[in-house]
Amino acid sequence: MSDFFSPFWTFFISVGTLGGIAWMVYLLIVNSKTKSPANGESVQSTGHEWDGIEELNNPLPFWWVAMFYITIFFGVIYLILFPGLGVAKGALGWSSSEAHSQEVAKANQKYEPLYEKYAALSIPELAENEAAKRTGGRLFATYCSTCHGSDARGARGFPNLTDHDWLYGGSADQIKTTLLTGRQGNMPAWQTSLGDEGVNDVTSYVLNLSGREAPAEEIIAGEKIFTSMCAACHQADGTGMQALGAPNLTDDIWLYGASRGHIQKTIAEGRKGIMPAHEELLGEKKVHILAAYVYSLSQN
Repeated sequence: MSDFFSPFWTFFISVGTLGGIAWMVYLLIVNSKTKSPANGESVQSTGHEWDGIEELNNPLPFWWVAMFYITIFFGVIYLILFPGLGVAKGALGWSSSEAHSQEVAKANQKYEPLYEKYAALSIPELAENEAAKRTGGRLFATYCSTCHGSDARGARGFPNLTDHDWLYGGSADQIKTTLLTGRQGNMPAWQTSLGDEGVNDVTSYVLNLSGREAPAEEIIAGEKIFTSMCAACHQADGTGMQALGAPNLTDDIWLYGASRGHIQKTIAEGRKGIMPAHEELLGEKKVHILAAYVYSLSQN
């Protein structure tokens, strides 16, 4: 399947590449016409002079011209054998995706016995195995640290994996399920339904749920809205529901920020969090080791 979504880009790349090669050949031919002066003849000047240094119309050195022609010849041969002109595959049929697939297959064959060995152990057992954790840590650094950080403490919008607060559950099986199938969180936007005043009242009530102060009249008004529109996911007491990925609003852990402004933005505009599935990318056995590493992070 081509990576180019329009034929224009194949044309653009091909013209630029082949045109550049043709231009280089033209320049070499034009600049190779000057012959070396015969015995007794003086070298003509080009008329260019800088700080007393005059440019003479000498021919290009043969070795330099030869190296340039060799480079151009190499480039042409490369474009014939390998993909370099848009969708053209090249005579050898080589592709980076196929080369990557071969390398992955080779690595999987090499390390399959190790994965088989760890697959026979439970995740809590692997979490106590230092060698397995080192393997899991390398998988985490490669596939997870971009979002969750190298220390797994996360960032705004990306959960901290080292504490005991889990949106979808922190048991060994729940963590493995999260890694295998991924998760999609969806906090709907309420600005249109509630208006500025309603969003402000609900914000005050949510702040009160986590033990912070807010105007009493706003808390009372916000509780009514929360009970009718938010409790279905976050429950009436605000402690959340892991089955839906609805966070606990009564503690001091906030995925998108704990300030009044951050909470109000979340209620007004909503949030969409996506944890990608890794089963197809890594396979069940690698995910098993990775899940053990993630599980171990919150057990200290």
